[in-house]
Amino acid sequence: MMTEEIQLIPMFSKIGIDTLKTHLENHLLYMQSYFKGATIHNQNESCNTLDVVLSGSVIAYSLSENGSATTMFEFPKNSIIGANLLFGENHAYPLNIYCLVDCKLLHITKEAVSHYLHDYNFVLHYVKSLSQNSQSMNRRITMFTQSTLRKNIFSYVRQQSIIQKSSTIILPISKRELADYLGVQRPSLFRELKKLKDEGLIDIKNRSIVMKNTNAEIW
Repeated sequence: MMTEEIQLIPMFSKIGIDTLKTHLENHLLYMQSYFKGATIHNQNESCNTLDVVLSGSVIAYSLSENGSATTMFEFPKNSIIGANLLFGENHAYPLNIYCLVDCKLLHITKEAVSHYLHDYNFVLHYVKSLSQNSQSMNRRITMFTQSTLRKNIFSYVRQQSIIQKSSTIILPISKRELADYLGVQRPSLFRELKKLKDEGLIDIKNRSIVMKNTNAEIW
């Protein structure tokens, strides 16, 4: 049943079945599937729901006047979108929200969220999401203003290594999308990856990157 699937989401584990059923029936809580390439929310659109990524992967990107896109954030499975916007005075999406692959989201209306905020477990996960969003924003600011491309590549690879629990990672996005995420042109990314390979710090083939010489100071 859909209610049982929802209760498997950590922030909903203490919410009663009857409450979930009522909210589903009243469309205060609903699941929706999206195809790869679909736009879930447009920039400047009003944020009216809290979204949980049930499957797939979603990105937030900005579009410049010349039409180039820069990936700002990636939301993998179990990520929460909109926690920092839903109750804000300015609750418009600052970025476009887009599906990297086919995905399914749980949408929770503001009315339902207000009800769930009486549940301590839900509040803890909500606050955790706010904290993670803030940390992600700080990392992006550092990436664009302080770090070199080399350090940003290492930071991304190291983060993926932790997530994938391996020194050999499979890029979850294409190199074009990685360049967008790092805020650089593709030729710049390719040149730096080649330098890292030539220096014996990584080995790279297609989307596979092997971290070598992990004792190097840069790691």
